[in-house]
Amino acid sequence: MMSQKTSGRWIVALLAGLALAGCGSKSEEPKKAATTRPVEYYHVDPATAGTIHGRILFHGVKPPKKAISMDADAACQQANQGKTVYEETVVTGKDGALANAFVYIKTGLEGKNFEPPKEPVHIAQHGCMFEPRAIGAVAGQVIDVANTDPVSHNFHAMPTNNRDWDQQQSPGAADIEHRFPRPEIMIPVKCNVHAWMRAYIGVMPHPYFAVTTTEGAYQWNNVPPGDYTVAVWHERLGERTAQLHLAANGKADLNFTFE
Repeated sequence: MMSQKTSGRWIVALLAGLALAGCGSKSEEPKKAATTRPVEYYHVDPATAGTIHGRILFHGVKPPKKAISMDADAACQQANQGKTVYEETVVTGKDGALANAFVYIKTGLEGKNFEPPKEPVHIAQHGCMFEPRAIGAVAGQVIDVANTDPVSHNFHAMPTNNRDWDQQQSPGAADIEHRFPRPEIMIPVKCNVHAWMRAYIGVMPHPYFAVTTTEGAYQWNNVPPGDYTVAVWHERLGERTAQLHLAANGKADLNFTFE
């Protein structure tokens, strides 16, 4: 027959075991999934939006053209049909219109979260050169890279505020795609195979940017009214900035001249 002392010890052990079992059952309960709030994007009021436009000009003597030697790669020579290709860092059109200038709103849109466009931005490796030489994208927007050459390239973007992007692309290979999540002006791009290939990527937190052609013109529609700093960047000529006030439903004309 069990003694009173032994019986007491047995009851204590039984209660302790039940308590531990209860704790174990609670820890095994499935955790509730964390709820994520949808991203809220800023939407411009079309009733008050305005327009900013202008031209980027270059006045002065352009740097001389520099011929690119592609003798080391017969496929690159073939892609250019034997024509001489020049390294032109300053390209102009009529009346000194400056091409390959990156124009953007630098300040004045802080706190506004813009949705990246669904359409990708395209850049190609053609004739063993990058086309176009400069592109812009909204942070999070897809950048699509094509290789139309009969030779392999190595697309190497070297950001400082984003992760390095270094990817080989064979002839006839499918386009490669990438997103930069954070804004950055300007990301240099090179080809690790062909040292003369250069390009630049501007990653913006908003859609108000442009890369000029030989017409030197830019225009942004649907801009909210406000006070802005507008900047223009060029790989050889540096950066210029100017202040601008855009009234509700206003139209602002802002030109820049490099010398």
